[in-house]
Amino acid sequence: MDRTQSLSGTSEPTLAYHVLRYTSNLVRDEWVNIGVLLFDPRTAALRLRLIEDQDEFSRVRRLQPQADEDVIRQLRDHLEDRFATFLRNEQRERQEPVLPGEALQRLVDNWDATLSNSIQLGPQKGVHAADLDQELERLYAQHVASPRREIGAAASGSRAAMRAYCSQMWRQARLWDKIEKSVRINEFTFPGDPMRIDYGYRRNDTRGFVQTLSVSGSPADCKGFAYTADRIAKRTPLAI
Repeated sequence: MDRTQSLSGTSEPTLAYHVLRYTSNLVRDEWVNIGVLLFDPRTAALRLRLIEDQDEFSRVRRLQPQADEDVIRQLRDHLEDRFATFLRNEQRERQEPVLPGEALQRLVDNWDATLSNSIQLGPQKGVHAADLDQELERLYAQHVASPRREIGAAASGSRAAMRAYCSQMWRQARLWDKIEKSVRINEFTFPGDPMRIDYGYRRNDTRGFVQTLSVSGSPADCKGFAYTADRIAKRTPLAI
């Protein structure tokens, strides 16, 4: 069966995804899910989300006490850079234009074979979805996000809930395709900084940023962002 077909056997193209897994001890063969890689095999549109909140890293430490957080925090930038480099090399080495879907599938297969022993891709699976971003959030909540027992106001104040609400508002305002998502901030802080801002936009000469923060749930994230906001303001006077 084609790898892009759904489990129901339909021939309709589907999205493909992998769950990213981490272990600090290969001998024990105990894994914890740390992210989701989702892509469209037809167009090579790719989405990647890994854990980033303090409560998510706390859960990893509970399950994998020897976990190397630096490796996990830097993984997203590493994979995205490898993807960009791979596509550039494909275009240079081939006389004909590379079909983006084929190139991406080769890259994913290569990742699966060459990632470090502590980080692996789960089996590739197919899923029907019209929107990559919404499906990424669903898969992340299903496979990776920390189980939440809170209900009502506590759950609605979580960072994940706020980010989902912001995404909904961007879509309703028809701005979703005009904003940047998960913006790297190492241009404002220091090379290799793994932190990202949820949303970014440009208006004339002004750059704007939107970050969701849970003051009650993760106060340490707020303190960390205060440093980042100060660095952005100093490097980009017109930033808001």
